[in-house]
Amino acid sequence: MINQERLWNRLALLSEIGKVESGGVTRLSFTPEERRAKDLVASFMIEAGLSVREDAVGNLIGRKEGMRSDAPVVLVGSHVDSVFHGGNFDGPLGVLSGIEALQVMNEQGIETEHPIEVVAFTDEEGARFSFGMIGSRGIAGTLTGENLLSQDKQHVSIAEAMTAYGLDPNEISKAARKAEDVKAYVELHIEQGKVLEGQNLSTGIVTGIAGPLWVKFILDGEVGHAGATPMAIRRDALTAAAKIIVAIETLASKNGSTVGTVGQVGVKPGGINIIPGRAEFSLDLRDINEAVRDEVEKAIREQAQQICDAQGVKLEIELLQRVAPAPCSDLVKDAAAAAFEKLGLETSYLPSGAGHDGMQFMNLCPMGMLFIRSKDGISHDPAEWSSKEDCTDGANVLFHTVLELALQKTNAGVGQK
Repeated sequence: MINQERLWNRLALLSEIGKVESGGVTRLSFTPEERRAKDLVASFMIEAGLSVREDAVGNLIGRKEGMRSDAPVVLVGSHVDSVFHGGNFDGPLGVLSGIEALQVMNEQGIETEHPIEVVAFTDEEGARFSFGMIGSRGIAGTLTGENLLSQDKQHVSIAEAMTAYGLDPNEISKAARKAEDVKAYVELHIEQGKVLEGQNLSTGIVTGIAGPLWVKFILDGEVGHAGATPMAIRRDALTAAAKIIVAIETLASKNGSTVGTVGQVGVKPGGINIIPGRAEFSLDLRDINEAVRDEVEKAIREQAQQICDAQGVKLEIELLQRVAPAPCSDLVKDAAAAAFEKLGLETSYLPSGAGHDGMQFMNLCPMGMLFIRSKDGISHDPAEWSSKEDCTDGANVLFHTVLELALQKTNAGVGQK
């Protein structure tokens, strides 16, 4: 149903903004590059016949009216900001596919019961301020003044950047939506993994967004001379840490859904001939089922303590963040499954290990996502790539999913999770 060439050309045009000589694009929030990107996307929205506005946190919104202006809106969107040296598909694909879907509806004279809005959210990535999903938090009503105190490397706060951008940080509450005003949220995104590629499928339905649990392990042993301390009496912090890391790999692999990653490791004193007295490492533990994730966390903590007791090492575990997983709504998944059937595509269900704006809407409205295949699973990198054909399949599924949700003449879906 969608115009493949138009979608592909718009992706190419947007990829020119923020292009870095060394590779990839860098479009950080509240910067001239992001402003240019949003202005270009706004021009696409106007071409699509949408009314365009920006809200109190800078979300760019294009609206197609429904036959009932008072009916709850169907939201579809993603983001146009990027990480440093990012790719051309992470975020822009969802925004531009949403615009394309609504443009086709307008071109074909398709009217819907519910209004539909395409949203280009402000700062999903969090690359500038180490605090992301600003726009979706704003719509969800969870963005606070304290959040706006986060600073970038130049010590500019989010609040200061918003002010320079022409926004009033004191008015962020005006971006918030009420649950009765939103029927559902749908997002098309690249997978950022290899599941669909392994299945040789272009598109899949997301079952839920895994919630990240971040903790820091701190192990204190005893410094000693590498040559003068017998192995039997050592209290080597790094040896204990290594055993815990192996245990994490084993325990996280057992159920097939949990993933555990140790991404940061530090050792002190750090001399080649000194037994490490302190070892620190991070753990990122994720699952779309919170109870399952918490059980794995409990097992890791218990085994870590046993290892440290046996090694004569003191263990401290510091909680950095605990984010609840976000299961996708049956309302959206069923609409997506109907779209797959209509298009003759094989249906595949898979979880999202990465975070997305939809996580913020768990208490606002039914939420769902669609994935398209990522070549080699690469993301957040100039080599990030999805084919024109896969983008088209994903946009077509999005078209029919959104249409199904917006055509329904009752509010039965509101509040369903």
